[in-house]
Amino acid sequence: MNKLYPDAATALADVIADGQTVAVGGFGLCGIPESLIVAVRDSGKTDLTCISNNAGVDGFGLGLLLETRQIKKMIASYVGENKEFERQYLAGELEVELTPQGTLAEKLRSGGAGIPAFFTKTGVGTQIAEGKDVKIFNGQEYILEETLTADVALVKAQKADKAGNLIFNKTARNFNPECAMSGRITIVEVEEIVEIGELDPNHIHLPGIYVQRIVVNAHPEKRIEKRTLRDA
Repeated sequence: MNKLYPDAATALADVIADGQTVAVGGFGLCGIPESLIVAVRDSGKTDLTCISNNAGVDGFGLGLLLETRQIKKMIASYVGENKEFERQYLAGELEVELTPQGTLAEKLRSGGAGIPAFFTKTGVGTQIAEGKDVKIFNGQEYILEETLTADVALVKAQKADKAGNLIFNKTARNFNPECAMSGRITIVEVEEIVEIGELDPNHIHLPGIYVQRIVVNAHPEKRIEKRTLRDA
């Protein structure tokens, strides 16, 4: 099976559709699949539900899809740094489902593992718990969280072999493995592709069984989310 595609647009062409749920890796602007997000924008598909730690910034990352009004709902754990996100939410134009960060990661991981729900203490006694089943274990309350899966997952890795085995770059790993696991079809954007067998099995962070398509973006922008300098 050839998993390598010539570019992001080609990899997405026959899988992206209106109304889909799309899981997108990254944390802030660290480890985001830049070219794949642009390809989603250029596809023109709308009414998307996006699952991601956050929604990028104005003009970059998922902020691009907010500008073009392609996202109808965000499932995220942080929504700062994006004025267009704020404007759409306050105007009632965007649905938002806030989820604690660790819970979001486990929702994606468990969904990819075929687990439909799990109990967690996170959110007990808060608005997060409203409407959810509560069970007591060892005298403490836990809430039931349903897991997440996605029609398409877009992830970023530093290196892949042609079988889709992935190596991430330090903290750029973040939510990418969990998003990859959750996707029915997972497309990975990598900076380097190597032949099968060239990666040390002990260094592989995510096995290729979770990856269906690979595109190479050898020179991503890797924009810094917020640069703070001391006065000269």
